[in-house]
Amino acid sequence: MPDKTLENLVQELKKGTLVLAVCSQLKDKHYGYSLVDSLNKQGLDIDKNTLYPLLRRLEKRQILDATWSTKSSRPRKYYQLSMYGHKIYKQLRNAYNSMHKQLQCMMEE
Repeated sequence: MPDKTLENLVQELKKGTLVLAVCSQLKDKHYGYSLVDSLNKQGLDIDKNTLYPLLRRLEKRQILDATWSTKSSRPRKYYQLSMYGHKIYKQLRNAYNSMHKQLQCMMEE
């Protein structure tokens, strides 16, 4: 059985940045599949079974606004950062950048 330690640790690291990655893409409206596609094209593999619960949590916390569109043959739920979500995203991005700088300094020692 191969050692899964690195794979598991990378997954944990990825989970810690998913909210930031998702919010970065929701300055404009996206429905679930278009968001999965957008993130995957940028190299962040995310499964719909991971994304949809995250979107629901962010909507519940009022970070995202959600609207239904029935213009196409299938109704789609579109997500976008709320006004509050824009503030949270900016603060989260600043916190991430600060931690990133701190980690870089520690790793360069």
